[in-house]
Amino acid sequence: MGRAMLDLLRVFLPLSFLTVGGGQSVVADIHRQSVDVYGWMSNAQFLDLFALSRLAPGPGSLLVTLVGWQVSGLVGALVASFAIFVPSSVLVYGLAHVWTRHAGRPWIRAIEAGLVPVAAGMVLAASCTVLRAAEGGAWAWAVAAASTLALMLTKVNPFLMLALGACVFLIVL
Repeated sequence: MGRAMLDLLRVFLPLSFLTVGGGQSVVADIHRQSVDVYGWMSNAQFLDLFALSRLAPGPGSLLVTLVGWQVSGLVGALVASFAIFVPSSVLVYGLAHVWTRHAGRPWIRAIEAGLVPVAAGMVLAASCTVLRAAEGGAWAWAVAAASTLALMLTKVNPFLMLALGACVFLIVL
C-alpha cells in the first residue's frame, strides 16, 4: 500500500467516528487536512469537490470519496470511502443496540442533549471553512448570515434563497 493510501487512511479513519451525526460535521477538518496539511488540492479545487458532493445524491461524506479520487484515482476513492464509511457504520450498529436497550434512560437523554450543541458547532465550523475558502469577502458572509436568518425565521424556500444569493453576486461582481 502506497504512502498516499496510508495518508488517506490516517486522515479519514479517525474522522469517520465524528460523522455519526452526518458528514457535514467534518467538512472543516477535511478541508484542513486536504488543503493545509497534506496539500492534496487548492482551496478552489476543494470548493469544486464540495459543490459536486452537494449536487450529487447520496451522503454528505461523498466529499471524502472525491478527495480520495483527487489524491489517487479510483483506488484512492475506494480507500477514502472505506475509511470514512466502514468505521462509523460499525459504530452505529453497535450503538443502536445500546440505545435500544437503554432507551429513555436519563444518561441516554443527557448524551443526546449534549451532542446537539456539539453537532451545531461542527456544522457552523464547516460553514465558516467553506465561506473562508470561497474568498467571497464580506458579501459572502453577509449573504450567508441573511440567508441563515431568513431560513430560521420564515418558511422561505431554500431554492429561492439560492437564487437571491446568486442575484446579489451577479449585481455586486
